[in-house]
Amino acid sequence: MNLDLLGLLSLPNWFIHISSSLEWGIAAFMMYRYGRITGRKDIRLFGLSMLPHWTGSFFVLAYHVTTDSVPLLLDLSETINLFGSISLLWATMQILKTSGTSNLASGMMAGFGTLMIAGKPQSYMGEDVFDAILQISSVVYLTFLVLLLKVRKKDPTVFSGLTVAGFWFVLVFITVTVFFMYLATEIRGFHSLSHDDLLHGSAESLLTISNLMIVLGIHRQTRRYEAQWKSGSGSGTKHP
Repeated sequence: MNLDLLGLLSLPNWFIHISSSLEWGIAAFMMYRYGRITGRKDIRLFGLSMLPHWTGSFFVLAYHVTTDSVPLLLDLSETINLFGSISLLWATMQILKTSGTSNLASGMMAGFGTLMIAGKPQSYMGEDVFDAILQISSVVYLTFLVLLLKVRKKDPTVFSGLTVAGFWFVLVFITVTVFFMYLATEIRGFHSLSHDDLLHGSAESLLTISNLMIVLGIHRQTRRYEAQWKSGSGSGTKHP
């Protein structure tokens, strides 16, 4: 295979990136399907709310296809991911509303508090607007994670523990990516993390694991509901 077509990424690294994107798309489809099976509109909306992040992943792939030479693609990806995080937060609030819970204040405080501890996300462009987008997106996503725990506690039939853990595992991916970015540029002497194929692929593999956890969790929840429905236990009763 012509290595020029692979750009900065090796073939295994491309496989990891594409797998991450496909897994998230599959997770969105499975969540929407689970909402249809259970007859719950709020769960279907959550599945749809995952689509913006999936769209953003294609811009990241396009950015790597151009050998990271078109920063606008990365800007578009982060902007779309901001709307994706907002969509996830909104969809989670709708589920909480259905479950009779609307205490958003505690979730917002936890989100802001975690961002203060985590520090300022690194910007590829070094621009104030781009930094602001990253920080706002971080706050929104962290708030979503906190409310996700509230949903799990209030109504365990919506998300399996594995799915919730998968969404939280994204924080591990982000933390490791930032650390590897430092290692690649400051210690190993590469121009960027993308130029260090080993560290780049290792970091991206964590996102693949995270998305796989989400997929397997949704699959487990769907199988559990279908088994309860067939057994007529009553816990598989559809919601309006």
